[in-house]
Amino acid sequence: MPREQGRKVVASNRKARHDYAILDTYEAGMALTGTEVKSLRAGRASLVDAFGHESNGEIFLHGMHIPEYTQGTWTNHEPRRVRKLLLNRDEINKMIGKLRESGLTLVPLSVYFHNGYAKVELGLAKGKKSYDKRQDMATRDAQREITRAMGRRSKGMD
Repeated sequence: MPREQGRKVVASNRKARHDYAILDTYEAGMALTGTEVKSLRAGRASLVDAFGHESNGEIFLHGMHIPEYTQGTWTNHEPRRVRKLLLNRDEINKMIGKLRESGLTLVPLSVYFHNGYAKVELGLAKGKKSYDKRQDMATRDAQREITRAMGRRSKGMD
């Protein structure tokens, strides 16, 4: 059977971009069991409380919820188990250095299949204050109003 091509998004963490300022992004593979992969292929996953953490020079993903596979037997996985992330040693060292230097955290932004392999997009993030969130919303609203006015003007309605 030919391997599927392209990128198929399974889950995304939209609230992460609202709550955090994303400074850098990384793509990592995940060490998964068979029933986890089947559950992901069915489009079932949640990144709501997930975060990345360094332990013994490796990066792990905590709190990601992959529900049990419905057709699974006693070999089914635990839904919120800790999953190892597969990265290059240089990337791991760079991440660990940035995580230790200041108040940064690793936040998963999305889980997807890329050419048949399950991947997670990690963001090196800094928490936003409430006034930063308000400022971002005001900027987004102003940009939306500008686009709307330009559209009306080009149609000759203004």
